[in-house]
Amino acid sequence: MARRPRICPAGMPQHVIQRGNNRQLCFQDFADKATYMMLLTRYLKKYKLDIHAWVFMTNHTHLLVTPHSDDALSGFMKSVGQAYAQYFNHKYERTGTLWEGRFKSCLVDTESYLLQCQRYIELNPVKAGMVEYAGDYQWSSYRCHAYGMGSSIHSPHLSYLEFQPDPDRRGESYRNFVGTPMPKELDELIHYTAIAGKPLGSAEFQEEMQARFA
Repeated sequence: MARRPRICPAGMPQHVIQRGNNRQLCFQDFADKATYMMLLTRYLKKYKLDIHAWVFMTNHTHLLVTPHSDDALSGFMKSVGQAYAQYFNHKYERTGTLWEGRFKSCLVDTESYLLQCQRYIELNPVKAGMVEYAGDYQWSSYRCHAYGMGSSIHSPHLSYLEFQPDPDRRGESYRNFVGTPMPKELDELIHYTAIAGKPLGSAEFQEEMQARFA
């Protein structure tokens, strides 16, 4: 069966998941995550896309990105994935596949779901029991949004900036937002759409995406 074509239109946010093959570890120490971050920075400039949110777990990563061209995301993920796999295999004296085939991704409705998806990404370490509070995890975008910390890969989305127009109150508002429990149904929907490649959004958004890209 032919694979579904990758739909990565310019200017539209996407939730991207890259998982280790058979859920194997992809990051074993600080240096591994720092190397992956360095590669994101390097290829971000080459392929020209914005990264709004991220988290590096032990066996997978999440990104929330907006590509500037239709082929930017595929080229970006391929280059980052290959370069990191070469680094990882050399460091740990291993051979073979590191990643689970193609990355998973879905289009995200900016109006209703972008901040929900961003919150979902940044809460991954909490849901996995790695930390009790999202701010305790170094390898995510939460500190950028909640405390205004800088990062070489961070481009805050307009939805986040407009969530609280006052910069002095934005961090507090965002911390309260992330601290509000996410409905289980929403959590499951965000996970499902990314894995299945279905648009994450309202019924109208899904119909529009189906009409445009089916």
